[in-house]
Amino acid sequence: MLETTRLYLRKMTREDLPDLKEILQDRETMYAYEGPFSDEETQAWLENQFKRYQEPGMGLMAVVLKETGEMGQCGLTWQKAGEQGTVMEVGYLFKRKHWHHGYATEAAQACRDYAFDVLKAPRIYSIIRDTNIASQNVARRNGMTITGQLVKHYRGVTMPHLLFSVDNPNL
Repeated sequence: MLETTRLYLRKMTREDLPDLKEILQDRETMYAYEGPFSDEETQAWLENQFKRYQEPGMGLMAVVLKETGEMGQCGLTWQKAGEQGTVMEVGYLFKRKHWHHGYATEAAQACRDYAFDVLKAPRIYSIIRDTNIASQNVARRNGMTITGQLVKHYRGVTMPHLLFSVDNPNL
């Protein structure tokens, strides 16, 4: 578990499904994914995190607001990034009512520090749809700059993405 001033980050559990649905089934929150997830897609998302926790040992975490106990998600995952190959990515998704409070930045910075200080990762990435300005701003506040681009195909849509990255200053 990681802790920041306002947040706890821990592995998700089955009890987190209602909060996860509130995130993944919100049309505006999920516009970068071409719309909200169904119940089945949300359940599959959660199951995928459980698999990630086992192998390779990291995944999106529940980000619990200390003040309210409500949940967002942020964590480290392995992602395919075009010519870069497979990269360690910090990703984040929060309920709309928690946008513009700095929670995503605070959680992403905690994950960055964990990746650099504990995992000794030489570089981390965030792969962000080119239209997702809010997530791009979080990446910038996490010390990242644009270092590439790629195209993903999801739900029948061609989606340009920007690769943000930052190098481990301790290596």
